[in-house]
Amino acid sequence: MKYKTGTINLQEGTVEEKREEIKRYFLQAYELDEKLFDLLKDKKSIYEQPNRLRHPLIFYYGHTSTFFINKLMVSKIINKRVNKYFESIFAIGVDEMSWDDLNSKNYSWPAFEEVKAYRDEVKKIVLKLIDTIEFTMPINWDSPMWIILMGIEHENIHIETSSVLLRELDISHFKNEEPFLYCKEYKDDYLKNELLDVSAGEVVLQKDRKNPIYYGWDNEFSYHKANIKDFKASKYLVSNGEFLEFVKDGGYSKLKYFSEDGLRWLDFTQTKMPVFWIKKDEKYFLRQINNIVPLPLNYPVDINIYEAEAFCKYKSEKLGFEVRLPTEDEYYRLYDYVNAGDKKANIGLRYFNQTPVDKYNFDDFYDVVGNVWQWSITPTYPFDDFQTHPIYDDFTTPTFDDRHALMKGGSFISLGNETLKSARYAFRKHFFQHAGFRYVKSDNECRTKLNDNVYETDELISQYCEFHYGEEFFSVKNFAKASVDILKPYLNNIKTKKALDLGCSVGRSSFELAKVFDEVLGIDFSANFINVGVKLKKYDNLTFKLKSEGEIFEDKTISLKDLGLGDIKDKVEFMQGDACNLKTLYTGYDLIFCSNLIDRLYYPQKFLDDIPNRVNEGGLLVLLSPYTWLEDYTPKANWLGGYYKDNKQIKTIDTLKKNLEDKYELLELIDVPFVIKETSRKYQHTVSQMSIWKRK
Repeated sequence: MKYKTGTINLQEGTVEEKREEIKRYFLQAYELDEKLFDLLKDKKSIYEQPNRLRHPLIFYYGHTSTFFINKLMVSKIINKRVNKYFESIFAIGVDEMSWDDLNSKNYSWPAFEEVKAYRDEVKKIVLKLIDTIEFTMPINWDSPMWIILMGIEHENIHIETSSVLLRELDISHFKNEEPFLYCKEYKDDYLKNELLDVSAGEVVLQKDRKNPIYYGWDNEFSYHKANIKDFKASKYLVSNGEFLEFVKDGGYSKLKYFSEDGLRWLDFTQTKMPVFWIKKDEKYFLRQINNIVPLPLNYPVDINIYEAEAFCKYKSEKLGFEVRLPTEDEYYRLYDYVNAGDKKANIGLRYFNQTPVDKYNFDDFYDVVGNVWQWSITPTYPFDDFQTHPIYDDFTTPTFDDRHALMKGGSFISLGNETLKSARYAFRKHFFQHAGFRYVKSDNECRTKLNDNVYETDELISQYCEFHYGEEFFSVKNFAKASVDILKPYLNNIKTKKALDLGCSVGRSSFELAKVFDEVLGIDFSANFINVGVKLKKYDNLTFKLKSEGEIFEDKTISLKDLGLGDIKDKVEFMQGDACNLKTLYTGYDLIFCSNLIDRLYYPQKFLDDIPNRVNEGGLLVLLSPYTWLEDYTPKANWLGGYYKDNKQIKTIDTLKKNLEDKYELLELIDVPFVIKETSRKYQHTVSQMSIWKRK
């Protein structure tokens, strides 16, 4: 079968033509994702966990379909869930951040047949939306059709990541079939690599959110420019044969070749050769996705970045001069130098495996695009004027941590946005992702770290950092700290083992609650927000830019130690979650604390139906809200108050009483003022009402 390799052009064609094109594009991704799991000879194998740092395979089978529903719900394109439980347990787990819950004891995975039926139902919903959703041409990231494309491109990513996980699963789980086209030009010899010249040039990347030609993720937009000096790059990707020299020379045992982080990974794994190599009776074999073949020395090696960096140090020693991984900008310069976008490559499932490193030429070079992703030495970083998309605000920002490296060029299985020059994908440095490398000899400037300080670049997050961790304004105390201080007298007569800070934002109230409770879990819908709390736990300082006036910003730094919270930080954990659709495991709390949350939920009644049941008998439910109901956050039909019905005022507190009075006693209503600093001379003064409820 021939697959559409590239992505959808967002500017060409009529609305109806685009509907049909997007429908075909959706079906390709959705059905191909399922076809991967059809490689398993027994569906029981889908509950295997090929990598202990990743979820079982069943998670990824369900995840891509629930992504569509969750994003369509958040964007208010639909208002009804298909399966609340599935859309909770399959929601998070792409990159396995520190807030992902990988404990299998916390999950009761559904039957494969149930998940398949769910996928079929979601498929019908998405197809109907593609046929009926109102949009105009051209499509940009404010268009409702952008959310459909987001789901498709997300599924393209998972076709690739799931194929890697399948490759890590024992071969005994697979059918003895070849449903795809395989390249079998295997050789037991390999070409000698060499360094070729790449002339100096200017690198310019520019993508407009309002008028993009193709779909893009948040980190691709805005403007980037760099001037690259002459450098040399290896003619071929590093082959299995070239890398075998490193292995046979005992490279994995020579610690001098590995970075500090690489040594930790090496010590943890006790690795002696690439993970997809198998050694038996002194012979080497290669594990491909669903078969094993004698190690083809003429195919590219695929490894993680620690191994690639170690090889470069080894190669430098052999050559007598330094070679290293290319920077992201050096890759772009090489791409332009050979006009890579016009060349044929092993990409987009032309084959279901890699091909010889000398099969696809790009002028004098080979595989500038495709075959395997190419590790760069550049950590993920934001371009100027970086903005997150409001419906997927955690696509990139959690990777701004020096623990993720950018990969360029795509692999044999890359589709859609992944195939574009503008794509900026990154993975954790110890992960495997059909990724190899080429090396360069270069005097160009080389960014290897984001910053000596941990830095927040998003303006909204910076404002919340100031609000939660900042000082007193106009004699109004810091809201997060004041709210917990006001609550403390009511905590004297309850158990203080477990607290849930739901809608924790950037985490200050979670840390304050840890002064009283043995353990505190902070949950927020936004991964960007909880990432602040995660970083504050991990690093001494966090610096952010706060707007002073116009385009002028000032740097501000916060630390838990300075706030007297350093000693209790280990009592706090953070997780990403949806307050309207929480996982069932989050229960049994002595306190659930919800600050300025209910009037920002898309379905607050679902929250009220569920959350009170998660509090222990005698425990407290605390709600704070200014009751600022806005259709930007909550459809008017879902407001709990702030409207008239039958000529009668409906107030939020009355709705709360009606919902809670059977199980809860209202202990107190307290006004808690807060001030948000927007600029040096603009502040927002609001009063939130705290209602304290005790479980009967």
